[in-house]
Order: sequence, then structure tokens, then C-alpha cells
Amino acid sequence: MPKDNSLFPVDNYDAFFKGLKTRIRQAQVKAALAVNKELLILYWQIGQDILARQQQEGWGAKVMDRLAKDLKREFPDMKGFSPRNLKYMRAFAEAWPDEQIVQQLVAQIPWGHNVRLLDQVKDPQQRLWYVQQTIENGWSRNVLVMQIETRLHERLGGAVTNFRNTLPEPQSDLAQQIIKDPYNFDFLTIGRNAVERELENGLIERIRDFLLELGVGFAFIGSQYPLEIDGKDYRLDLLFYHTRLHCHVVIDLKMGEFEPAFSGQMNFYVSAVNHTVRTEGDNPTIGIILCKSKSKTTVEFALDTVQNPIGVSTYKLREDLPPAFKDSLPTAEQLEMELNAVVSELSEDAE
Repeated sequence: MPKDNSLFPVDNYDAFFKGLKTRIRQAQVKAALAVNKELLILYWQIGQDILARQQQEGWGAKVMDRLAKDLKREFPDMKGFSPRNLKYMRAFAEAWPDEQIVQQLVAQIPWGHNVRLLDQVKDPQQRLWYVQQTIENGWSRNVLVMQIETRLHERLGGAVTNFRNTLPEPQSDLAQQIIKDPYNFDFLTIGRNAVERELENGLIERIRDFLLELGVGFAFIGSQYPLEIDGKDYRLDLLFYHTRLHCHVVIDLKMGEFEPAFSGQMNFYVSAVNHTVRTEGDNPTIGIILCKSKSKTTVEFALDTVQNPIGVSTYKLREDLPPAFKDSLPTAEQLEMELNAVVSELSEDAE
């Protein structure tokens, strides 16, 4: 074994090797993305050709089966030429007639993601929105499916807030877009008569699921976070930091309907965090009140003269679903198993 060269100390070598690994991994990611893009453009072009032949010559299912066999025989090492996948290529080209959109956006997400979008989102504008969100947030296929099934496009940005009056642009718009209404807490199994602390404990126990539902950018700081004001102790239900908004986010949990007094309490909490926790580089703290239900007009009146940025949203528990539907709804674990089974069946088609 060669001796360590004093002209190249171990510390310098370790730093050099670490940097080299990072560059190689970045190059691997770029190469994988480039391969994915080229593959999806190829699939789109094949789909366009199939659509044209069907319109001109009336190709049917038998021709598709023959085409799949011939392509497999000609390219035995290349996956993705099953009859099922060829039909998806045709649907892919039909769903995205503009090649520029395919190249600039759609081809940035894997084929398996696109297949799920073709199956589950029929509206073109909604489908494009989910493509953009997938690119921005780096969603896995399972996360994308969950967001579609919980109709994220309808929930995001739906909270009642006073952000326009209390935050400068574009901070106010960005803050509005990160808050959902309602939040989906069907991963919890708490009883109908549970109190706020049980709801809080359930969310902390399932913090991964909770963070996933909150969305990208939320970093958990603590629960029952202590504040001391004039010698008196106060505790925040949940405290987060949002990495995109660069501010603290206080979340207060309520098991019942929104009451005007909640906004005054949250206004105090936000002011306290601004004076005792916020640092020089942080933007103003935001408060989110999560209630079982709310009246929009009551919330708007309650927030009308509040000086701090506060939003009010509702949440849905598994128990809130109709009994007949609730009993048939799979658990998160069952859903994941079913999705994995589907993925295994389609492994020949997916990249």
C-alpha cells in the first residue's frame, strides 16, 4: 500500500473526494433526466404516428398487437413495447397535441407518472397543473396519486386569510398558495370526541404524513412550544419554519367550529413569536388556525382588523366520511401495497 503523501494531506483528499462524488452524482441525475426526456419524446412520436395511421387507415387492436410483437422482436433489450404501453403512447400523444409542451414540461417527469395522469386526470388544464406541481415538488409516483385522489388542485390556496392586508407582494400571494382548505387527515384514527391534545399527538406520531399533507417547505420545530411573556408561560400547539417563505408558522388546532376569539389568541401568538423567536433574516411570522368547520363570513369579519397575517382552514378526518364509503376506504398501508402490486405488473412498461 502506498504511503500517505505529505504534499496531499488526508483532509485535503477527503474534501476532494467528497466534491468529486457530488459532481458525479449530479452528472448521473442529469444523464437520467436526459434519457427520460428522450424516451418520452420517442413515446410521444410513436403515439402521434399511431394516431395518424388509425385515422388514415383505420388501424385496430390487432394491428397494435402485431406492432408490439414486431417491436419486441426487433428491440429485445428495450422495454416498453407491450400492446398496453403502445395504447398509452397513443393516449399520451392525444392528451398532449403540442410537442413544445411535451418537450418543455411533460417530458421532465417519468413515464409512470404520465400514465397515472392519463388514467386519473381527464381535464387538460388540471393535468398540466399536476405536471408543474410534480416538477416543482419532486413528487414520487405514489405521492402524485395521493395528491390527485385528494383533489389538491381544489384545496391549495383555498383558506380564508388576511394576507393581502398584512403581507407585501409577492409574499402574500406565495403564502396564500401554500395553505390548503381542507387538509386531509384521514391517516389519523382518533375518536369523534377527541380533544385538541389528542389531535396534536396524532399528528406528531404521524409527522411524516402530516408534513406531506402540509406540503413542501414546512420544517417541524416543535409541539407545545414554550414562550415566556412577562413571567407567564404560554405554549404553541405546533411551530414550523417555512423554507420558501423564510418565516415561522404557528399552527393552532381546534376540534370545533371557528370562533372569533381564536383570531385574537393567534394574533397574540404571532406577535410573541415575532418578538422572541424571529431573527433578523426572517420574514413576518404567519399563523394558521385549523378548525373542524368554519363560516367564511365569520372568519372574514374576525380577521378584518387583525394586524398579523393569519389564515383559517378546516381539516377532514377519516371519521368525517360517509359510513358506507368510510368502511370501504383502504388504509394508507393497503393503498401502498396495491400500488406496488400495480407497479410490479407494469414493470415492463415503466421506466
